Amino acid sequence: MHQTAVSAPAAGTPRPVRRRLVVVLALAAGTAVLFVLTIATGSHPVPVAEVVRVLFGGTAEDPRWNVIVEQVRLPRALTATAVGAALAVAGVQMQTLFRNALADPFSLGVSSGASMGVAAVVVGTGGVAGSFTGDLAGLGRVGVVIAGSLGAAAVLALVLLLSRWVRSAVTLLVIGVMIGSAVTAVVGVMLVYARPERAQQFVVWSLGSFGGTTWPDLQVMLPVVGAGLLVALLTAKRLNALLLGEDYARTMGLNVRRSRDLALFATSLLAGAATAFCGPVAFLGLAVPHLTRVALGTSDHRALIPASMLAGAFLALACALLSQPPGTDAVLPLNAITSLFGAPVVIAFLIRSRRGVQGVAS
Repeated sequence: MHQTAVSAPAAGTPRPVRRRLVVVLALAAGTAVLFVLTIATGSHPVPVAEVVRVLFGGTAEDPRWNVIVEQVRLPRALTATAVGAALAVAGVQMQTLFRNALADPFSLGVSSGASMGVAAVVVGTGGVAGSFTGDLAGLGRVGVVIAGSLGAAAVLALVLLLSRWVRSAVTLLVIGVMIGSAVTAVVGVMLVYARPERAQQFVVWSLGSFGGTTWPDLQVMLPVVGAGLLVALLTAKRLNALLLGEDYARTMGLNVRRSRDLALFATSLLAGAATAFCGPVAFLGLAVPHLTRVALGTSDHRALIPASMLAGAFLALACALLSQPPGTDAVLPLNAITSLFGAPVVIAFLIRSRRGVQGVAS
């Protein structure tokens, strides 16, 4: 990569920059196409031309198409776009912060914390101990979102508190994994005492879905995700300094603890909002950063973060499209689609990394 940059001609755009520009433009175009296709396809197909007309404020030939596009499929497409971008950028931050290729937004237990909050609402039966969760359950979907956000925030607050006494990012990652495992165990115990229909409700939520959000949901989710993405963009230079390790970053005058806290805060906003509204969506935060680095040929966060936003949105829309086969009423579990995509990517990355280590050793 560096040799290519040196050998590039002085005039014109350097080859690495052209490559990144091409990748970003291709991702932007692909995301726009998939956004329209996600709205057009489903149990009742809508012509692409009519979808475009409605998106630009026009009226479709069939009034039913306006309702389908505006009230059902547009919120789903916006949700997939926002959640895909959020989880991808959160994954970039975690992998850089912990210098671990297998770190993802849920390594710190954010997903498990959100699951515990939702489980408390689903299982709660009132009474003194369950009055709060009972009140949340009475709020319906809003209560589930509030509970998921509170659960994620509680786990993250515990991790942030412990981080004050931990200097090593790897140790903090292990602590997060252990906290997540403990919280998952608590959720399992709670479900044992739940009524079957309530346990089933929780299981359905845990499968993940982009289709449950409404316009009022988006009025809350989009600003939160936007704030998290903005923080991530503003900390790109800090993340670049952390690429070579915390000790090196300190020699450059970087406040490592503040940088770590900012990254954790942005991740909590992004992963917490995504999980609360859509359930624990697997593999996007783990696989997308690796694919984006390979496509760009760089780990520079000034290019990596914007490209990861687009790549995450693109792949989330693709998963949303595959989860609802055109012309049928069937809805496949979202996590089944993301896992079928993400697992091979991670396996290929691990095999490639192993070959690289063997090559260096030989």
